[in-house]
Amino acid sequence: MPSADDALLQSWQHNAQAWIEAIRSGAIESRRQVTDRAILLAVLGQQPERVLDLGCGEGWLLRALAERGIAAVGVDGDATLVQAARAAGSTHVHLGSYEQLAEAQVDVGTAYDLICANFALLQQDIIPLLTAVSSLLRPGGVLVIQTLHPWAVANGNYQDGWREESFAGFQGQWQPMPWYFRTLSSWLRALEMAGLRLVSLDEPQHPQSAVPQSLLMVAGRLAE
Repeated sequence: MPSADDALLQSWQHNAQAWIEAIRSGAIESRRQVTDRAILLAVLGQQPERVLDLGCGEGWLLRALAERGIAAVGVDGDATLVQAARAAGSTHVHLGSYEQLAEAQVDVGTAYDLICANFALLQQDIIPLLTAVSSLLRPGGVLVIQTLHPWAVANGNYQDGWREESFAGFQGQWQPMPWYFRTLSSWLRALEMAGLRLVSLDEPQHPQSAVPQSLLMVAGRLAE
């Protein structure tokens, strides 16, 4: 039986084409109304010249940054998503898993002003990856993470553990995806254990919604 991490990767491989269609058609309401704009503004607010997008998917954020004159490099573990990003005009997109990144087996460059992970940290052990990618930041550079808001998706079970996204209500053929839920304190501990410190925290919210749509964190290296 595959591990939850293996099942997570397999689900992305199965769902890649459906994901591309969902993103490019604007089918995900929360992204269209709140979270896409939130991550873009968070990145632009740092005024970076060079950005690495972890788990870049089909490359929408790479394209949005390039349109604004920012050198944007992407990396993703799924070949279909990488090919789609390249075909849409993003030339600097690398194929590589998070495990390969953590072990420095993929050369994505260095000296980034900003590294972002937009709903892309879904596995259980993120500390090796965060530790590795923080070394790719230039002095003063930051890591920007947008993730599901733990209070909004806890569903009465506010403790770390694996959950499942069924993609109910999405059009297309989807395979359920396991993802690792972590509390706010667990997020902060993970950053600290990876040698990072929280710089700012935001909770993007639609004005007509009673709960935040996401949790958005900016972190820098502890040694700086």
